[in-house]
Amino acid sequence: MGDAKMQVYEVRPRKDHRGVDLISDALPFARLWYGEPDAISYAIGYEKFFSRLHDAVIRVYDETGNVIEVHEHTGDFKE
Repeated sequence: MGDAKMQVYEVRPRKDHRGVDLISDALPFARLWYGEPDAISYAIGYEKFFSRLHDAVIRVYDETGNVIEVHEHTGDFKE
């Protein structure tokens, strides 16, 4: 991997119970809101697209702050 930096993403339920936030320092605006019924799947899909050049890990949290899922993604974009 060399100098590749692992990007870390978090999917957390919103306090207003209207979907989830995808949070990361790697995102241009630090946070994205997903309110669809499949919000977690959409957030993971966005992360995989956005981090296709880098290794990444995405942690999904429940309302109490416990990690309930972990997804690891290897940057596999090829020209």
